[in-house]
Amino acid sequence: MDTVYVETSVVSYLRQEPRTQIVMAARQLLTRQWWDEDRGNYRLVVSQLVIDEASAGDPALAAERLRALEGIPLLPLDPGIAEIAGEIMSRSILPEKARTDALHIAAVAYHRVQYLLTWNCRHIANARILPRIHAVLNDLSLPIPVICTPEEMVGDDSENDD
Repeated sequence: MDTVYVETSVVSYLRQEPRTQIVMAARQLLTRQWWDEDRGNYRLVVSQLVIDEASAGDPALAAERLRALEGIPLLPLDPGIAEIAGEIMSRSILPEKARTDALHIAAVAYHRVQYLLTWNCRHIANARILPRIHAVLNDLSLPIPVICTPEEMVGDDSENDD
């Protein structure tokens, strides 16, 4: 069974107040659909980084996010993760304010997790940034995870293909 690292933005969309802005509302619906229908097809993992970020903000919503994460195993934060993230940051791939995003990517690569699931399209699931992330991971002889959004992992329509 493949493993999916659930980054904080996914659980945030899962547990935030319903939105009226169409893109945000669609992301919420897709996240709930994946969570309800597809997550059972994977082994889910998170890191302490996700727990820390999910704990921030509105206390009631933080409690809901943490409840959603209950029972999901934590990946250990080994020093090697900081080294990988440091390499990403030293190449100026991400801005300093996105150091935690580099740590999410590094944790997934270090632990050889197959998927990093995120709605963070600014610093993680970004088509302009991903080739540079892949280059770092290649240079460090680490496997390249699939970095994607819940929309890309919802359902399987292959039986409808003609």
